[in-house]
Amino acid sequence: MGSLKIVFFYRKKRTFENFSIEKVFDLIQSHLPSQIQPIRYSVSHESSGFWKRLFITWEAFRNQGDINHVTGDINFITFLLKKRKTVLTIHDVGFMQHPNRIARWLLNWFWIILPVWRSQIVTVVSEATKQELLKYVNCKPDKIKVIYNPIDSSFKPLLKPFNKTRPTILQLGTAPNKNIERLLEALKGLPCHLEMVGKLKPSLKSKLEEYGISYTNSWELSNEEIREKYEACDIVTLISTYEGFGVPIVESNASGRVVITSNVLSMPEVAGNAAHLVNPFDIEDMRKGIVKVIGDDTYRERLIADGFENVKRFEVEKIVKEYCEVYDSLLNA
Repeated sequence: MGSLKIVFFYRKKRTFENFSIEKVFDLIQSHLPSQIQPIRYSVSHESSGFWKRLFITWEAFRNQGDINHVTGDINFITFLLKKRKTVLTIHDVGFMQHPNRIARWLLNWFWIILPVWRSQIVTVVSEATKQELLKYVNCKPDKIKVIYNPIDSSFKPLLKPFNKTRPTILQLGTAPNKNIERLLEALKGLPCHLEMVGKLKPSLKSKLEEYGISYTNSWELSNEEIREKYEACDIVTLISTYEGFGVPIVESNASGRVVITSNVLSMPEVAGNAAHLVNPFDIEDMRKGIVKVIGDDTYRERLIADGFENVKRFEVEKIVKEYCEVYDSLLNA
């Protein structure tokens, strides 16, 4: 590739949102080859209301590069971008679970059908997300390319003896899809300490008190603080009902921590054989999984060892190479 200006379009975050999209693409940009000039463009308004969305669509049109990469969440800004020079990344289609039928119709058209049509290539972060996306849009499957999220190389093995008598369980995220209520039911009566990252609703705090679960709670943590949470824990749980990818699975693998995750959607794909899989809708299965990981030393150590191998699939250099191939294909189109 020759000298190339790629504009990475970022959403303007709402205060309650996590930073996973930004973290992923900041990492990718930092590893791009020198002949690529990445421009990080955060739109000036949140994605809310007709006029703000119209404005940021026009804003994107006015700030195009040789290639435009819409990094997620603001899919609709592809409408005025040059189609043959536009890449759209879709992280998940969980928004299609919206309870309102009219809202689902609008989301389908303005976040999926039209943005996919207005993009030359669409990337998704898992095969599971690709298969979900194809349920909602009629396009050639090879237009949608699976490129996993990368793991930051700063996540290193963190040596720590496993605390079998009272393990610390790290739960990253408290949104509804994180399945916290069932997790608390599964932990009821087990000797453990629960480290929860993400703001807790009063109803969840009440459950924690009712069940007598020891816990600490924090949010809006830096990358370094997140790594410290991995270092201090014994087990990581991501027993979600929905994930487009599941970054904590890979971060746990890289940190040398055993992880328990769900057997649905993208999570088995990302985990491979490096996690204990449970049914996120079955509290007893969740509890049995936690007990097994605590009690079976050989099994736990095997999962951790497999995790170090699993991480290799998500090394940032590999992921950046795959994105560069996408950009190259747009130049040659």
